[in-house]
Amino acid sequence: MNRTYILKGENRTLSTIMSLAQDVKEAVAEIRSHDEVTIISHIDADGITSEAILSLALSRAGIQNRSVFIRQLEPLTLHAIPDDTSFKVFSDLGSGQQSLLEEKGLPAQDVIIIDHHVSQPATTRYVEVNSLHHGYEKLSAAGVAYLVAMELDNKNQDLAKLAVIGNVGDMMDREDLCLSGPAREILLAGVRYGNIELWERDLNIYGISTRPLPQALAYTDDLDIPGVSQDLLGAKRFLERLGVTPDERRHWPVWQEISFSDKQMIVTALVEQMIAFSKPVNRLFADHYVFSDEEMRYSPLGNASEYATLLNSCGRWSRPQLGDSICRGNRGGAYTEAYKMLKNHRNCIREVLQFIVDNGVSELSHILYLHVGDRFPDTIVGIGAGMALSRLNPKKPLLIMCVDQMDPQNTKVSMRTKPDVIAGGVNLQEALCETAGKYGGSGGGHRIAAGAFIPKTAEKEFVYDVNEAIRRQLIKAGTGTS
Repeated sequence: MNRTYILKGENRTLSTIMSLAQDVKEAVAEIRSHDEVTIISHIDADGITSEAILSLALSRAGIQNRSVFIRQLEPLTLHAIPDDTSFKVFSDLGSGQQSLLEEKGLPAQDVIIIDHHVSQPATTRYVEVNSLHHGYEKLSAAGVAYLVAMELDNKNQDLAKLAVIGNVGDMMDREDLCLSGPAREILLAGVRYGNIELWERDLNIYGISTRPLPQALAYTDDLDIPGVSQDLLGAKRFLERLGVTPDERRHWPVWQEISFSDKQMIVTALVEQMIAFSKPVNRLFADHYVFSDEEMRYSPLGNASEYATLLNSCGRWSRPQLGDSICRGNRGGAYTEAYKMLKNHRNCIREVLQFIVDNGVSELSHILYLHVGDRFPDTIVGIGAGMALSRLNPKKPLLIMCVDQMDPQNTKVSMRTKPDVIAGGVNLQEALCETAGKYGGSGGGHRIAAGAFIPKTAEKEFVYDVNEAIRRQLIKAGTGTS
């Protein structure tokens, strides 16, 4: 724990990813042929980092560019795509909305899509650089954008840090508790460059740079520690018995500043506690990615997961450009503003979580579901759903609905589940895409976290159909019964 990863005999290179590398090479050759590029990107951490990677790399290559952020590619947002002669690069969106690009009148020769979502081609055959096409399910758009940046110039290795943030922000590490495949290769490129430290198999908690340790232990979503989880007072007592106490100002330490020997002591005690209550310890350890180039190391910028949350807060509250400024190194006024936004973001997510806990959820045979109406912005309810999983039936995915802010006649749907449910054969992205399409809606996302837009009038039938889709997935995987 708390050690920098040292490469020993590391000779793997990104060029070994041959089929994807060929797509990247062809895309870069096309991009180089244009004098002006418009990047159209998503507003979450993966979208913001992929945009920043592409924009920085293009600028370094002398290619004029500008960026446009879009919450979601849908008919109501097509107007945000500029009607000009610039070459359009879509990042972290586009693969699943190619018919809309066609509707916009974008010809194939004017577009490249850099994405990692399921592709839904249109009549027009747009060029895609998509990690899914090559079997890489755990490489986000920021990772693909980094490959493009490196093809533009191998001096862009410093941008690996942003790619790691994007991958972590899109939960590419949650199932295995580490980045894997090409995403890990990119991580190691950042380690070699020197702005990333890899802490292997460290304690699996969130907030290692900023959260007081009792809170980090009590409110981790991935662990069930008797006497500690969901019990802040119990977490404090657990630490005090070990001799870990707050300082004279009553400030508890954060994980990142605790000594190695004290970490060993805490982890040993946690293992003993979980084993004593027959709790599995297989998810007690996870990799962390710490940024050695950040002067404010005990800030949300100190590690990948908290950095990603800060970017998400900017995007979810309609300020993705602010997140982009942070990615470009602004640590003055932009950071101050983003940090205020982060605190508001966290407060609102806690309100969503508390609403779910206080009001409860409805339960079907294979899913849990809840409608929160228009109480919360539709950009944050999915995050609250993810946090609520640890307080609900862990064997069933949670589906949460709310009013679509852009079109009240539609309903925004978010689904979240846990890694062990995914391991049993559940794929939320497939379930939502399949079901939303039946009602003229659309869906997207990933196996562990997905979303959809559906007509408001279809809500009741939609929920039951998603439940049925999950049931069929489990039967197909041999982990469910008819």
